[in-house]
Amino acid sequence: MMKAVIAGAGTVGQQIARQLIEENRDVVVIEQDTRVARRVSNYLDCMVINGEVNNLEILERAGVGNADFFIAVTDSDEVNIISCGIVGEKFEVPCKIARIKNIEYENVYSTHNKFMGIDYLVNPEVEAAKDIIKAIEYGALSEVLRFEKTSFQIRNIIIEHNSPVVNTTIKELRESSGLDFLVAFISRQNELLIPSGYTKIMPEDNLYILASEEVLEELFASLGKFKLELKKIVIAGGGRIGTYVAEHLLEKQKRDMKFFSKRPFRFFKKIKHNIILIDRDIERCKQLSERFQGAIILNEDITDEGIYDMNQLYDYDLLITATGNQELNIISAIFGKTLGIKRAIAVVDKRNYVEMAGKLGVDVTVCKNSSMVNTILKLTRRGNIKNIYSFADGRVELIELMVENPDVAGRRLKEINLPSETLVVSLTRNETNILPDGNSIIKTGDYIVAISKKESIPKLVNIFTKKL
Repeated sequence: MMKAVIAGAGTVGQQIARQLIEENRDVVVIEQDTRVARRVSNYLDCMVINGEVNNLEILERAGVGNADFFIAVTDSDEVNIISCGIVGEKFEVPCKIARIKNIEYENVYSTHNKFMGIDYLVNPEVEAAKDIIKAIEYGALSEVLRFEKTSFQIRNIIIEHNSPVVNTTIKELRESSGLDFLVAFISRQNELLIPSGYTKIMPEDNLYILASEEVLEELFASLGKFKLELKKIVIAGGGRIGTYVAEHLLEKQKRDMKFFSKRPFRFFKKIKHNIILIDRDIERCKQLSERFQGAIILNEDITDEGIYDMNQLYDYDLLITATGNQELNIISAIFGKTLGIKRAIAVVDKRNYVEMAGKLGVDVTVCKNSSMVNTILKLTRRGNIKNIYSFADGRVELIELMVENPDVAGRRLKEINLPSETLVVSLTRNETNILPDGNSIIKTGDYIVAISKKESIPKLVNIFTKKL
């Protein structure tokens, strides 16, 4: 059984621990704060040790010497780095992961192989920026969930009150559209439903739909959400997330300009981007001006309505709100859309803000903590489990895994005793992607994507894999 020792029982540490426990992993958590350690031990089904993570005696009590992973996610970069260094020097742990926020440490890591014995540095701002960039690539229409072994994606769309699909069933939507897709789940009034074909679509339903990229774009267009080419982009917040995104966009612009430089001018002109970075800190704006000469830097407050008129921001394609205040990010994204900006992406810290922001009109909401947790969990997964996405405060999860259990091979899905409220939404066999139904036959070596309640995940994993 794989063992992980997690240093830090904050929001991120708890999320990682909970999901690894649900995968039947052996987990030990170390937390310095006595009150936090006591509280976490009451609801996490694992050993919780109260002590300093860079204390050798505490690390020995946690059984680090027998661990496969040491994951340091305390609030201190220095504590995370030093504890990984101690573990690397005193114990033979195959993989050591440290969360860091200071980009300077990442620069040192990139130039010194295995800096302080750390195998992976994970930066929450970098991971959030990656999710923003991914959303931009798909037109900032919605959240995008991708998987390792299938080209299917899951995207979400919130149904408006005047939508023509209100009160129609999912089966009727499939038949009327003529498209091959599957509604994996519906978020309705803070509850997640795993629907059948006869489930009716209601106003404000948040539908998470699985299909190929092409089908999703066609379906979204039929529901009034068209993919746009996002050329004119405003980034509010010149911190790490904003600068990472700006850097990517400007570097992409340089590559595009180089590629098209030998083409006719009319083609070259089409790919040019117009990027504005807004920050209210004058010193930061000076630094941004030196760093990003291809962008317009504005020393303004995004809450000042006058900057929209003065700089004609209402004519832009996309507003990204990435300040350090998640509430301000949501409000500014909504306000920008009311003035005419076509798409909006907001950055938040808490996952439960994502659903709320979507219902208020934000097209994509990126949660820093969730982005980082998903990255760390991906690093810890070996063998059959490839991905897990968590929803509804962790109550429902979407899991990608490989079928290894020969007992289910050759059986139809409807013949397998799946946990209640569980749905297999995707099946991949030899690079062929299938939208399964009850008659689909399972074979060893298949990769499936399934959704189920959190408490059913261990049983679901055991059904399709060798017992962990």
